[in-house]
Amino acid sequence: MTSPPLAVEMRGITKVFPGVIANENVDLEVRAGEIHALLGENGAGKSTLMNILAGLYRQDAGEIRLHGQLAQLHSPSDAIRLGVGMVHQHFKLVDSQTVAENVILGLKRPAFRLDMKRTAREIEELGARYKLAVDPGAYIWQLGVGEQQRVEILKTLYRNADILILDEPTAVLTPQESEELGQTLRRMIQEPATRGHAGNKAVIFITHKLDEVVRFSDRVTVLRGGKVEATIDTAGSSKADLARLMVGRTVVFQVEKPPFQPHVTPEQRQEVLFAVKDLHALNDKGLPALNGVSLEVHAGEILGIAGVAGNGQRELAQSITGLRKVNKGQVLVRCGGIQGKLKEVTNHTPHQIIDDGLSYVPANRLGTGLAGNLPISANLILKDYRKEPLSHGPFLDRTSIGRFAERLIGAFQITTPSAERPVRLLSGGNLQKVILAREITAGKAMLVAVNPTRGLDVGATESVQRTLLEQRAQGAGVLLVSEDLDELLAICDRIAVMYEGRVMGVMPAQDANRDELGLMMAGEHIQPEA
Repeated sequence: MTSPPLAVEMRGITKVFPGVIANENVDLEVRAGEIHALLGENGAGKSTLMNILAGLYRQDAGEIRLHGQLAQLHSPSDAIRLGVGMVHQHFKLVDSQTVAENVILGLKRPAFRLDMKRTAREIEELGARYKLAVDPGAYIWQLGVGEQQRVEILKTLYRNADILILDEPTAVLTPQESEELGQTLRRMIQEPATRGHAGNKAVIFITHKLDEVVRFSDRVTVLRGGKVEATIDTAGSSKADLARLMVGRTVVFQVEKPPFQPHVTPEQRQEVLFAVKDLHALNDKGLPALNGVSLEVHAGEILGIAGVAGNGQRELAQSITGLRKVNKGQVLVRCGGIQGKLKEVTNHTPHQIIDDGLSYVPANRLGTGLAGNLPISANLILKDYRKEPLSHGPFLDRTSIGRFAERLIGAFQITTPSAERPVRLLSGGNLQKVILAREITAGKAMLVAVNPTRGLDVGATESVQRTLLEQRAQGAGVLLVSEDLDELLAICDRIAVMYEGRVMGVMPAQDANRDELGLMMAGEHIQPEA
């Protein structure tokens, strides 16, 4: 049987940055009409390789052929013109523009007169076709992370890409929606290429969810340390085999969750560390985002929040941490930790919330969580720099800051050649470790974490989850917002599901199952626990 024609041929691709070989003599073949998974740890070279294919980087050596023709990709416009579209992990959107404006940004059509009503209609039709609904008139800054990802996918589809690169596209979807996206991708690759090339469309599917690789992809290429470790047929490959190729060791897919917390007495485990009561808040569009949410987080507990992006999870986290105004209801925090008293802190400023002892791991690592151009040391002291010994009056103590940073780098196993390295140069896993190191050190056993493992490889995910469980064992209360049901089921004690700003139900994690949670995420109400 004749093999399908190749949509992508990357031969001998090498890319060197100062002090780092990102890709070394990489060969990648993607056939027309296939879904090709690209796996590797954070920092393995996946993004660099795909950025070369998308025209953002220029390789130092090697060549690229698209549909059999030698391609010179000097810019993203070259890649788009040749039918390559990429949805990046860190989105390339203009916050001050609408969804529709972002979708058509950079297009040469229409040349003279914009018909935004027609564009909005086309976007709505495309969203309905691929089950990626989003409001064309909404501004990007008004959207959550998951909704912004949908815009990126729609932007690529609107350009009729023949070769579609998707980086973590299912990170913010319910299990049912993930399956629907897999079916959509399968339909896409059966469509003929739109530019007259032989064969069908092709999809490169970058993900850290190994079960989705097994379910959705036809073949998989594994990168490790900038080199190709293997390219294999997905059929017959197990998650354990793929993980071993990725990290070079056996990976524990479900971290052990102790049934009790040795550092917390039974009486203390009943203590509420922080809570919300009948919480109401608006989203960035001025519409209701939270409609009477009531939840409690106890000492030695991880309370998970499940739900599709855009159902109030972001607004809940921001309302608790002082980043969003509460219109009605209460936010209660046991100021100073488990030994303190439960006080109302509704609409306190973020600075006051920090002093109250509540820590926050935001979904957006660079921008909200970290200052990308500042060194690691500066990011680590952002919450404690006003206190001794890091400062004396108005003056920072550089020696103490250096010792403080080195201690946290060692304790949280942050991989970096120097504490003065700009934080934006770290891999996703190390970015998250920097945030966790700062928040855990500055907090008082109360933590709100939003998608802390989103976009991380299996090794980094395991590390972050172990860190959260260690905090639980020491008596901390953790509110964990995540769209990854496997993660919630693995490390949470209870799981609450949100839909359209309401709590559909709260249940012990040991009694929950994916199908039931998925139904609640789609709006089916289950009586919350007493």
